[in-house]
Amino acid sequence: MQETQTKKKHHFHMPSAFTILFLIIILIAILTWIIPAGTYETDKAGNIISGTYKAVTNKPQGIWDIFMAPVIGMVGDKKTDGAISVSLFILVIGGFLGVVNKTNALNEGIGSIVRRYKGREKQLIPILMLLFALGGSTYGMGEETIAFYPLLIPVMMGVGFDSIVAVAIALVGSQVGCLASTVNPFATGVASQTLNISPGDGLVSRVILLIITITISIIYVYHYASVIEKDPTKSLVYNQRAEDEKHFLVKADPNDDHKMTGRQKTVIWLFGITFVVMILGLIPWSNLNSHWTFFDKFTKWLVNIPFLGDLLGHDMAPFGTWYFNEITMLFLFMSVLIMAVYHMKESEFIDAFMSGMGDFLSVAIIVAVARGIQVIMNNGMITGTVLHWGELGLHGLSQTIFIILTYIFYIPMSFLIPSTSGLAAATMGIIGPMGHFAHVSGSLVITAYQAASGWVNLITPTSGVVMGALAIAHINVGIWWKWMLKLMIYLFVATCLFLGIAALL
Repeated sequence: MQETQTKKKHHFHMPSAFTILFLIIILIAILTWIIPAGTYETDKAGNIISGTYKAVTNKPQGIWDIFMAPVIGMVGDKKTDGAISVSLFILVIGGFLGVVNKTNALNEGIGSIVRRYKGREKQLIPILMLLFALGGSTYGMGEETIAFYPLLIPVMMGVGFDSIVAVAIALVGSQVGCLASTVNPFATGVASQTLNISPGDGLVSRVILLIITITISIIYVYHYASVIEKDPTKSLVYNQRAEDEKHFLVKADPNDDHKMTGRQKTVIWLFGITFVVMILGLIPWSNLNSHWTFFDKFTKWLVNIPFLGDLLGHDMAPFGTWYFNEITMLFLFMSVLIMAVYHMKESEFIDAFMSGMGDFLSVAIIVAVARGIQVIMNNGMITGTVLHWGELGLHGLSQTIFIILTYIFYIPMSFLIPSTSGLAAATMGIIGPMGHFAHVSGSLVITAYQAASGWVNLITPTSGVVMGALAIAHINVGIWWKWMLKLMIYLFVATCLFLGIAALL
């Protein structure tokens, strides 16, 4: 009898992002039977014209429409742009990372930095946190940090710190980077594509936010490390110190003198150059200053050089005009270049590239499923009505209040939809135009969404990155929350102040 009762006990598991998003599609389809239909007039650029809302005949969505929504979400239709371009980019960047990881250059690069700073390990805290933040800000580094904990934990514990410091370096560093994503394709890219703006829009302000938040985080971690260095009993995991030392300090040898090869160093350089080129390509130079036409003139000159222009291709797009097609091509080209300089066999390259794409397949499909929410709303003719309600509610609301409320709105939404790309595709089509009514730029709305998502991903138990890191370090999630409490408050306040001020500029 007891055994039978035990079998009946089931632990609750948070549904996957796919399930949550599909349930939202069903819910929205039901709402098309209830919410009055309506539409707005738009200008030539496709922007909604305030005050032009009018009611139209209801168009409730049925079972066919529900299951067709993710399909249209991928390929698009007359009312909704498809996610195929951003999904393909996600797959290609996955392949690129797969090829880079095959060379083991990133792991060896971090390892060489750790060995170089032997005896000055406290200096590693700002250096490594900044590197992880750059990874999070540029390509959404998250799961990749798991490989570094077995190296960082024994190093940090060996010099008098604890496992919390080790976890914070990679986890806080990378996720604060995601909080202030500059060109992160899974957050900035998806959200920008949904609003039909360049991922480079708002780049300067996001760099400022990154500097502010990573500085706060580095000071916080550095201060904690200094405190427990002087008094180990101040460590929140001091009661398990002996057990941790027994477990970790015998498993890894931080004195390992294994060095990076010349080819791995070249891969690291190419890895960094790839993201620099992507950023240069995405920044709308002519929009920042009408006199900044260097890249346009240079590209025109380059493609008109006899033979060289034919060899390179006359359809080359100058920096400042790049979008998903161009940056997808960039990562594909750099993958092949890395294969060549690393002398990787063709079969190894294909396996690594396809394996990397496979790791990101779920993310690419999530974008399409999430876009299905917008498809149902558009085809059910309730998008205009929801925006009209927002326009009425936002009437007289200041830009500062709107952007802070947007940031707060995205905090529970980030718990509900842990996928940053899924959250962007599901909600940005509504929140972005609402920002237009409140005279807040779409790029700042994207910044608010990213900041909320990154903030939540520092502590959420639904994140495999958070729970995986804590499991490796033997840190209870309750202890992690206790340690993170003050930092979460600091980051929340700093972000609200930043958004409020940015909305007025």
